Amino acid sequence: MRILPALILMLSFVAGAAASPTKGVPRLIFPVVGPVTYQDDFGAPRPGGPHQGNDILAAKKSPAVAVEAGTIEFWTKSATAGCMLYLHGVSGTTYLYIHLNNDLTSGNDNKGKCVDGVSYAPGLKDGAKVAAGQLIGYVGDSGDANGVHPHLHFEVHPNNGAAVDPYPYLRKAQPLMFYAKQSTTITLSLTGTIVSSTAGSLMLKATQVKVNADKPIAVSQKVVLSIPVDAQISIDLPGVPVGLDALMPGMTAVAYTMPAKATLPVQMGDPATLTASRILINS
Repeated sequence: MRILPALILMLSFVAGAAASPTKGVPRLIFPVVGPVTYQDDFGAPRPGGPHQGNDILAAKKSPAVAVEAGTIEFWTKSATAGCMLYLHGVSGTTYLYIHLNNDLTSGNDNKGKCVDGVSYAPGLKDGAKVAAGQLIGYVGDSGDANGVHPHLHFEVHPNNGAAVDPYPYLRKAQPLMFYAKQSTTITLSLTGTIVSSTAGSLMLKATQVKVNADKPIAVSQKVVLSIPVDAQISIDLPGVPVGLDALMPGMTAVAYTMPAKATLPVQMGDPATLTASRILINS
């Protein structure tokens, strides 16, 4: 008669452990930097079975970044996946980055190996701990994506379990305007349309960002910049007064920022992280 209460207690403990709350997928950093296209193709028919992720189409060698902090695991033993890696997030979610770059030139030469500097970020080691937003690889077409439009096959596995549809998480993910090595000093030039301006700030709908002397990157993001009283306002339109009151909504402009450290908030274009040193109004 004493066995039954003990059995009930044991079953209650097991059920409670099974029902204990687990960490969910956090809001992610978008895994690719730069212009992308993607759709909800999770579960779509594929030769090997239903599609287990979303394909994010991007230019070859576009930066692939860590969607959250975690630990890297290289995987190079799959002919279909090609060069890939696992990101074991601190939340308990595992992310798969598949079809990373294996080309040494801008063409589809397939001459590169699944190593750092080609598929993976320069200096990145298997087992390394990475921060959210850190460069971990480059978009490509390795594996059975060879010759197809370069893309990142991205998977989400909560609690290191079965794959779930990444699309809702990608839609809510925070994109980076650009990638630069953490803590390096950078200056930006942001081209776009003025949304609003006040005495101390400017909101710009940026369509292009240029980091230092690098080539421009297409973006689509609202950015808020602080405007100090000594900021230079240059205008190429006759009859428009020079001054902060000339910054009118609808005008196209280029905002040049003061030097700043490349932190994650700066890469996101987070308000109060960028200060304009000069603004050029085009029209």
